[in-house]
Amino acid sequence: MIAKTVCAALIAAFLAVLVLACGPYEARAGATKTAIFAGGCFWCVEDAFDQVNGVTETISGYAGGTKPNPNYGDHEGYQEAVKITYDPAKVTYAALLDHFWRNIDPFDPDGQFCDQGSAYRSVVFVDDDEEKTLAETTKEEIAKRYKRTVATAIKPATTFTAAEDYHQDYHNQNPVSYKYYKYGCGRAQRLAEIWGKPS
Repeated sequence: MIAKTVCAALIAAFLAVLVLACGPYEARAGATKTAIFAGGCFWCVEDAFDQVNGVTETISGYAGGTKPNPNYGDHEGYQEAVKITYDPAKVTYAALLDHFWRNIDPFDPDGQFCDQGSAYRSVVFVDDDEEKTLAETTKEEIAKRYKRTVATAIKPATTFTAAEDYHQDYHNQNPVSYKYYKYGCGRAQRLAEIWGKPS
């Protein structure tokens, strides 16, 4: 009887230490964070962030507007954007922000590359003061470096609506048409002109 009590106590102590060391399941499961960026065609932004170590999911969609139920045929007031889920233990928000800047033309006030109009304007959607400060600081640094006005807006993250299924993971589902579009739009060429060729 004493042996069983001691054994039960040891197991309970072990489990308590394990929970303290690893944290409860809910805390571990909720360790990811999200970021929302608009950088023109959401196919291209999704492709760019799928290549980042620590990013666990990318979803193309519509952000920044107020009209209910935006869709590809009617998303007036919204920007095409990508919601990025990431593991902050593997990649920081600052690193994601740097990756964002290097995948857009921050000087175009009317859109991105061949896609022009308000739906394609570049925006950093921020969740808190820390993200806002990082976005504003890096925007100022780019403006000083190039001695040009940076047109990219910084706005509070409000609602995000996922785009239609056929837009999700488009670069992998339709690789030939995607590459043709990206090259034809002049995205890669303009990015190389601004930032240099990728290393």
